[in-house]
Amino acid sequence: MQSLVEHARTFPEHVAANAKDFERLADGQTPEALFVTCSDSRVVPSLITGARPGQLFELRTAGNIVPPYPAEDRPTGEAATIEYALRMLQVRDIIVCGHSHCGAVGAILRGDDLSAMPAVRHWLARCTDGRTPPADAGDLPGAVQAHALAQLDTLRGYPAVRERIADGSLGLHAWYYEVHTGSVSVHRPERGTEFARL
Repeated sequence: MQSLVEHARTFPEHVAANAKDFERLADGQTPEALFVTCSDSRVVPSLITGARPGQLFELRTAGNIVPPYPAEDRPTGEAATIEYALRMLQVRDIIVCGHSHCGAVGAILRGDDLSAMPAVRHWLARCTDGRTPPADAGDLPGAVQAHALAQLDTLRGYPAVRERIADGSLGLHAWYYEVHTGSVSVHRPERGTEFARL
């Protein structure tokens, strides 16, 4: 914790040294993409993409799960984030980024007993309703990639996403990040479910 405190304490010096860049942020944000990824601490979107402050609007959830669009009387933080990104910020792309060594997808594949973590169990149950294609228990990378594609399917059920796809102003992308190598693979729709390295 102390290293985090020390960095926060000295961060204003970094801002002062880059004052013009940070002053522009006070005028508002115009992110290029909504980046949906796992809460896993090893996945750092700005590190992976080289994004500067203001370039990415992030949505992080356990297992990079996008829940189904909610009923009007039960809004969710995830739905609000997606709607705001599309209708207010007018992002042009949504990236769903899964990652290697994903504990959430691994738990689903293995059928782990999560009774001691009921909130986690309920959250992950959203992935076992037929939306995530089955995969061999030994093929975690393939399962994570299939899981990312399933989240894109869920996103297509969001009204704001459907509207923007219909008018051609939104792109949907699935990525796979290897935490131990740093390599990124992307889904190639023309090749079915295949992912290829950038």
